[in-house]
Amino acid sequence: MENRSDSALVALRRILRATEFNSRNIARASGLTPSQVLALQFLNDRAKATPTEIAAHASLKQATITSLLDRLEERKFIERRRDTRDGRRILVTLTAAGQRALDASPDALQQLFQERFNGLADWEQAGIIASLERVASLLDAETIDAGPVLDIGALDEPPNKNP
Repeated sequence: MENRSDSALVALRRILRATEFNSRNIARASGLTPSQVLALQFLNDRAKATPTEIAAHASLKQATITSLLDRLEERKFIERRRDTRDGRRILVTLTAAGQRALDASPDALQQLFQERFNGLADWEQAGIIASLERVASLLDAETIDAGPVLDIGALDEPPNKNP
């Protein structure tokens, strides 16, 4: 009989590899990370948003979103401007270049996961969540900054294109 911990580690490794392959595929196609794609999709759906709204949507810390937006702004994929009604607020908008990058980006792995996961019965979803949270606990990963994005490495930097 195979060692169960080895079976669990193989399953985890498969998940990590699928995530890595997906991140590299997105980076090759659009030069974006899955987290950046999520932010651009959010802006595409809303026309404009504050960095705080984007952070909340992506379930990421403000500092992570700020770095992510800095990189998107450097590449002219977004613009940040002061709100004309409230000068304290910054509004982020998607540019035409950002729209082109978003259009060039393949569907992220998390979209496939979400579609399939949402098709499961409530009890099965709850069981998977409980198991995954337990695995995170076993790996001392409960406090790691992570959003609902299957991504590798830093959330705002594309993966290395050469393995």
